[in-house]
Amino acid sequence: MPFQNEIILIASIFVFFGSLVAFFRFFGKQGVFAWTVICTIAANIEVLILVHAFGLDTTLGNVLFASTFLATDIMSEIFGKKEASRCVKIGILANVTFILISQSWFLYIPAEGDSMAEPIRTVFANTPRVMLASLVAYAICEIYDVWAYHFWWNWTEKKFGNRRGFLWVRNNGSTLVSQLINVVAFNLLAFAGVFPWNTIGEILIFGYGIFIVTSLMDTPFVYLARRIADKHPELVNESEKAS
Repeated sequence: MPFQNEIILIASIFVFFGSLVAFFRFFGKQGVFAWTVICTIAANIEVLILVHAFGLDTTLGNVLFASTFLATDIMSEIFGKKEASRCVKIGILANVTFILISQSWFLYIPAEGDSMAEPIRTVFANTPRVMLASLVAYAICEIYDVWAYHFWWNWTEKKFGNRRGFLWVRNNGSTLVSQLINVVAFNLLAFAGVFPWNTIGEILIFGYGIFIVTSLMDTPFVYLARRIADKHPELVNESEKAS
């Protein structure tokens, strides 16, 4: 089907971002933590797939990984900086744990009738490098994202005297830069020597283009999550609200 990849990529933005908000609506803070674990692991598997979309070659995983920035922004907005930082730490621990688990599979000697060991080995042979690259990039850019979110929040509050206003400034002001840090750090660490440099260049351009779009599109979902928190205070313990 013409433009199949493009249609799926665009649709996935709404599906992933909407699913994160649904996790928050039904499970509160724990739902955001759970989504972070799912995405940090799944995105690092999905990124091994190279597709052609919008005229360029790119890896998958960009949209799914972008939802982790939405997760930390929701945590920052509703629960505060401490819980947002905790969300990042959970994502890092999930990456480390999955690396150890996936590599332990190769310690076993497959049975003679086994037909899955080699395909799985093929898929996960590059996982340590990819996930370690992702771990480094994730740690740097997410720590920056949490810091920048609250930097812009404090700046707009001092400048305009409005604590709840200008959410779009702190959301985009933090995410647009942190996404740039992520796409450059991850792709250079993960794919230098794996793909030709012109392909890596295309991945960088397309990847950050996707991140710009997702950064702008995730803002309504942060507003939606805050509205849900306001309408359903049982999701947010009063002592955990951002202050």
